[in-house]
Amino acid sequence: MIKNVSPANSGLLYGVLFGVIMILEFVVMYVIGMKSLVNTSAGAIVNIANYLILPLFFIYLGCNNYKKNVNNGFISFSECLKTGVSIAFVAAFIYAAFSVIFNLLFPEFINEVLYISKQDMISKNPNISSKEVEMGMSMIKKFMNPLIVFPVTLAMYSFFGLVYSLIVGAVLKNNNPQSI
Repeated sequence: MIKNVSPANSGLLYGVLFGVIMILEFVVMYVIGMKSLVNTSAGAIVNIANYLILPLFFIYLGCNNYKKNVNNGFISFSECLKTGVSIAFVAAFIYAAFSVIFNLLFPEFINEVLYISKQDMISKNPNISSKEVEMGMSMIKKFMNPLIVFPVTLAMYSFFGLVYSLIVGAVLKNNNPQSI
């Protein structure tokens, strides 16, 4: 059988969908107000969705699609890894690009996040010194730099994609006996 679609390319659609959903979540959070998500169950749910549920869901869908619709019911462990990591990478690329553009268009958002972070830092540790607050704020500012946000987002989601692909691959793996 000649394969027309590589495992990595078969995951592109799922990566785009995952990235768009993360952008929509971000926009909803921004409209609701970021303060309502700090130390709340809503904030925890969004984080669990973005870092656990959605990646696993889309990687499973992408690998299962490749197995059933592209590769005649077969998928190897390595094909699962290629598909899953490509899904996570594409989603991360879309989300990171959006994040950088959003922060350039709405610089007041960064100030709002910094203010919320500072208030949260002080409320959790009322005895914190001003020097410690400033050190914490400088670290947060560094990690909001687009030159840091973009590659860190790509690396982080790619790593999660690798881990979740290992899990999905263990579940879905069905090697083609003709290719062995």
